[in-house]
This record gives sequence, C-alpha cells and structure tokens, in this order.
Amino acid sequence: MNEPAAPAAAFRTWMCVVCGFIYDEAQGLPDEGIAPGTRWEDVPDDWTCPDCGVTKDDFEMMPL
Repeated sequence: MNEPAAPAAAFRTWMCVVCGFIYDEAQGLPDEGIAPGTRWEDVPDDWTCPDCGVTKDDFEMMPL
C-alpha cells in the first residue's frame, strides 16, 4: 500500500524591515535569476534587497 504524499509546506513571504520590500517564495524574482517557487533558505546568502541593498539578515517572515 502506498502512503499518501505529505502536503508541501505553504509558500511564505518575507519582508525587508528597512524598506518594506516583499519577497514572495511563490513568485520568486525571475528578473534577478530567482525562479518562482524558490524557498527563502535557497535564496543565495549574498543576495541583497533590490530596493535598498540590505542583506537577508534584515528580512523577517510574515505571518501566514
């Protein structure tokens, strides 16, 4: 008997605490080479906010 597949975790959004830019995992940032569906933890560590230039350390996960 096959076990049902575990449901995929919901996509999350992350907000820059400096300028309010939103990174949406479902949408990604194709113009910056980040494909739709790219999880936050898979965004390169050296990536910076396209609006103000801060690092990932200055982003907070938004509540679902």
